[in-house]
Formats: sequence, structure tokens, C-alpha cells
Amino acid sequence: LASKATGFPIAKIAAKLAVGYLLDEIRNDITRETPASFEPTIDYVVVKIPRFAFEKFPQADPTLNTQMKSVGEAMSIGRTFKESLQKCLRSMEIGRSGLGGDGKPWRVGTELYGDRDVLPRDVITRKLSVPNAERIFYLRHALRAGLTVEEIYALTKIDRWFLTQIKEIVDFEEELAAAGS
Repeated sequence: LASKATGFPIAKIAAKLAVGYLLDEIRNDITRETPASFEPTIDYVVVKIPRFAFEKFPQADPTLNTQMKSVGEAMSIGRTFKESLQKCLRSMEIGRSGLGGDGKPWRVGTELYGDRDVLPRDVITRKLSVPNAERIFYLRHALRAGLTVEEIYALTKIDRWFLTQIKEIVDFEEELAAAGS
């Protein structure tokens, strides 16, 4: 993944090191000038999200754990985490345009909610308390329902930095929605 995300040929460099080359003797494939001992400058963020297809396997337990359940993945590159996350969610081919705010309805069991509807708090906390493929989208719903980053952290144990980044996306969505009405 690191090689794919950075373009830095880690396996090739490791192979040359294994046969006796020194880092200063290996040229960087990208610049053709600097040695491999120079750390590449990375001014972008890569997000990788697994793709699950529980809708195709209704008998499968949708709880995420250490068992491999993904059927693929999406990866995106952006200048910021927020940009890269939204790009990655759009490329998942699940019919969503990022975290939400796309006007498409949300199905929770047999209930159907509009994109701007605030979901019931008990539904949100139930969906957040157990790892599942839709959990990232329920972070948005939790923030829109008024849960704080601390409350969400207590339910999910997702690092506060990521929750704060997602909160900033949701706050911006709210600004756009208010400006459009």
C-alpha cells in the first residue's frame, strides 16, 4: 500500500539493499538524481476504505471484526484528509456522494429517511456501538443529531482527530444547506 500511495518503489529498494547496495548508491526512480536515502516529500493524504457487499450475502454477519469480509477497496489521494475521505467514499460505488448531503434517502431496516432528516438517537447509537460497514455514515448522522465528538468517541473509540475531521465536513454541509435555503 505504501508503494502504491507514494509512488516510492519500496520492494525494489529493499531488494537492492538485500543484495548489498547502500541507500546512497540507489537512485530515486522519480527524481533520477537524489539517492534513496533522502526521504520523499509527501504533500498529500491517501485514504483507503474497504468495500463490503453484505447486501449480496444476507446470511453473513455484518459485524466487522478480525475476519476478512471485504470484497474490494477504494483508495483516493487529496491535499487534506477531508478531501481524500470524500473522494474515497464517492468512489466506493455504493450510490453515495461522500458522507451524505447528496439528497439520497437513507434506509435503516424497513424505515426510509430523507438525507436531511435527523435519525433517531437510539438508531444512531446502536449503529455506532458495533463496528459495521455503514458506521462511517452514522458518524455524520450522530453529529447532525447533536452528539459531541466525546460522546461518539465513547461509543466507537474512533480517534478524536478523525471524528473532528468528519465533524468539520458535517459542519460545512450544514453551512451549505443553510445558505441554500
